Amino acid sequence: MITIVESRPPIVPLRTACHALGLNRSTLYARRDSASRSINPDNQKKTVITSARALSSTERQQVIETLNSEAYADQPPAQVYYRLLQEGTYLCSISTMHRLLRARDQHGDRRPQRAPATQPIPRLMACHPNEVWTWDVSKLALQTRGVYLSLYVVMDLYSRYIVAWMVSRKENSALAQQLFREATDRYQIERLTVHQDRGAPMIANAYLDLLSELSITASHSRPRVSNDNPMSESQFKTMKYQPDYPRRFQSLEHARIWCEDYVHWYNFSHHHTGIASFTPSQVFTGQHVEVAQRRQEALDLAFLRHPERFVSGPPKVTLPPSTVYINPVLDLDGRPDPAASVNFPTLGRVKAKLT
Repeated sequence: MITIVESRPPIVPLRTACHALGLNRSTLYARRDSASRSINPDNQKKTVITSARALSSTERQQVIETLNSEAYADQPPAQVYYRLLQEGTYLCSISTMHRLLRARDQHGDRRPQRAPATQPIPRLMACHPNEVWTWDVSKLALQTRGVYLSLYVVMDLYSRYIVAWMVSRKENSALAQQLFREATDRYQIERLTVHQDRGAPMIANAYLDLLSELSITASHSRPRVSNDNPMSESQFKTMKYQPDYPRRFQSLEHARIWCEDYVHWYNFSHHHTGIASFTPSQVFTGQHVEVAQRRQEALDLAFLRHPERFVSGPPKVTLPPSTVYINPVLDLDGRPDPAASVNFPTLGRVKAKLT
């Protein structure tokens, strides 16, 4: 279209031709300017102007040699700059040092760095109660700002039953040892895996020695991984989202009384969605089988009365999962692989003791 306008008869004004063709004159002018610039050899020449303040090649080489010298190879440019200045030497500015290093891919921390350590993924499997316990510590705020209590909660992985708990003013390994010694004696534990994160009480040598003495396998979460202990974290969220949960407790006694009521409710009255809405106590003791039969009888009676209300057919009671996992190994079909290695120690010190 632009070619047609350019080849119009001289007696036809440019404005009339553009209007007849529906062409904007600005588009035509821009195309003319672009064509004139592309054929102008002077516009294709790029003149590189070196600033009079720039360092010479010899000076740049001297700066690089100084930064890479044995005395300054491990120091950032700012430290090198002021150390040289203190000795009465000025080579260039700090930004110029950064620019010269960046041009040679030497920018950043040039000291030898330790390679990131790969931590083993904790993989846990429980097929019945008292096979795997998981525990954690949560802080309970007091009315005095900045003062907190420590709530220890030990939970059975398979049933979500709270097997032991304690509220104290401190968080240390001695209290953790006392809690686990009493809990294992109460339930007569002979073989067990305990999963925890890497807090100070969980990695203390005295605590790990106790677990070894009790023949308990110690599993630990990976550092800075928030979902390696999901059951304990979920339990704490359930606790702190209770309608009657006080944001700040009045005293240690107040916290113990409230937690005692909560643990009783959680174990015996809370219909846990992770275990098919049975209570942790029912799954822990095996009573869920009898409860499931009563549920099924009620559903069968409801179906006989009004079958039209159940469009998918006779309802079936859902039972708790037969196997509970943390970080399961998946097979090719995306299902947990029971044959995979599970319930193994993941802390280096613990593995070293076994070898």
